[in-house]
Amino acid sequence: MKFGDKLHIGRRVAGRAGRVARRIVTAPGAALSSLRAPVPERLLIAPQDLRTTDASIASEIYSGYFALAGRVVNLRGASPFEAAAPSPGWARALASFGWLRHLRAADTALARANARALVDDFLSHSEKPDRTPAWEVRVAVRRMLSFLSQSPIILENADRAFYRRFMRALMRLQYFLERQIAVGAVRGEERLFAAISLAELGLCAKVGNNFQRRSTRLLAEELSRQIRPDGGHASRSADTLIRLLLDLLPLRQAYAARSLPPPPELLNAIDRMLPMLRLLRHGDGSIALFNGMGVTPVDVLTTVLAYEDPRAKPMFNAPYTGYQRVEASDSILIVDTGRPPPPEFSTRAHAGTLSFEFSIGPQRLIVNCGAPDSELSPARGAARATAAHSTLVVDDTSSSHFASGKGLEKWLGGEIISGPRQVAVERLNQPGATRLVMAHDGYRAQFDVLHERRLTLSADGLRLDGEDRLKSVAAKPRTYPFAIRFHVHPSVQLHSVLEGEAALLDLPDGTRWILSTQEAPIEIEESIFFAAPDGPRASQQLVIYRSAADPPHVAWTLRALGHENRDDAAFEDG
Repeated sequence: MKFGDKLHIGRRVAGRAGRVARRIVTAPGAALSSLRAPVPERLLIAPQDLRTTDASIASEIYSGYFALAGRVVNLRGASPFEAAAPSPGWARALASFGWLRHLRAADTALARANARALVDDFLSHSEKPDRTPAWEVRVAVRRMLSFLSQSPIILENADRAFYRRFMRALMRLQYFLERQIAVGAVRGEERLFAAISLAELGLCAKVGNNFQRRSTRLLAEELSRQIRPDGGHASRSADTLIRLLLDLLPLRQAYAARSLPPPPELLNAIDRMLPMLRLLRHGDGSIALFNGMGVTPVDVLTTVLAYEDPRAKPMFNAPYTGYQRVEASDSILIVDTGRPPPPEFSTRAHAGTLSFEFSIGPQRLIVNCGAPDSELSPARGAARATAAHSTLVVDDTSSSHFASGKGLEKWLGGEIISGPRQVAVERLNQPGATRLVMAHDGYRAQFDVLHERRLTLSADGLRLDGEDRLKSVAAKPRTYPFAIRFHVHPSVQLHSVLEGEAALLDLPDGTRWILSTQEAPIEIEESIFFAAPDGPRASQQLVIYRSAADPPHVAWTLRALGHENRDDAAFEDG
């Protein structure tokens, strides 16, 4: 590890330790302030929950089966809040109460009584802040939003004592989150989600105007800080955008329901975020696999995008977030052209600078590996590496470095500690094609080289030409081995042809593409695709290797067969 990386880690750990110390010192005061907090008399509105519901899950919950975070627990008559959690993710999902929406969807007296009983049971076990997963900030935020949106099913026919207890629980959540924000314990995207939950409470409950103004001001500040001018989030994660919109859209409706003007920052953010999601979307409806994106929740994404203004212009260039989109006929090329996010937003970011994905209509061809489920922690590091992306890799080294290891993971959560500082991109609209000319310096510190990449998509979408080069910036240039990787979607079948000088790619609809280069053989290797709805799937990748003795330059072509006359018959015959 280089000295600069060690220095950065030292500063980040020291900052985190200081925040923990402040939290310990102020914790007693926070507990006392929550006890003195005035409890509002009632809720005024219940915001909409845009997440998908399934009424059949209500009967499973009533029967004692809780299927959460990929694990199923049969309670056998016991309280779910006393059961041994099979995983931390299960415990967090339970205490987040997102599953209440399924009980509301059932719309039966039994479901309503069950919802109220389960909430009452939780308040008996975990009403006050403690060190369990139930009182992690992200879990507390989700519980606040779930309690507010599902309050009709929780409070229907409730007696006054339970109603007061429920309102007191909301106030405890309010003071807990405000205190965590005040002492700096809430960072990154969690701070924006916390601001959303507090603003929603200020609209839904009959609270003082001071709190309502304070929460709206915090929301506006965080939106201004975290949502970039082109609509991307500071984390550069499309998954974060989707989750934010699921909460921001109901919040906008809540302001309207209370006849209160929403902050301009809220309206502007939503208007910018929706086109940004479109930029990252393939023809099959899935989101490109960059920076923590895994399985696309197609139903949720469709719901969110339905709120987009139909008059909004499509976006192809996101210079502030760092993505480019090129469309030609049915072909879509999406490229990561951004620097790593700021450290506090980088815990899920990947080392995929200048990687690309390519799709034709509803078929994805070239992809990245994507992000595994959060429970699959051993695979998380591998999925973030440059080698898990369709780009050039120098000496099997990632272009960004992560704070890994048990100790650093605890303190820094896998933040990026170094990576590209300069990423250049130029978009050229040429006769018959669109070209992206790009470069990044992520390998400069270790290898004294820059990665330069050119991608040119023909106007008919049937040919993608690429050129990758390592440019030395050292006084005494050296050469390093590198590999150019093309991860292929699991639905595509690969065949080596022309004695390894090219590879055929058979798509599900029967069309065929070919990757070829005159620079080196093309190898077919194993890969893994983390973004399949049914879990990780084995896949393949095409790799062009260059040794240290070879020129640091490779030109390659990916094109559709059957549309040109040059040697297509030979390729079709294999």
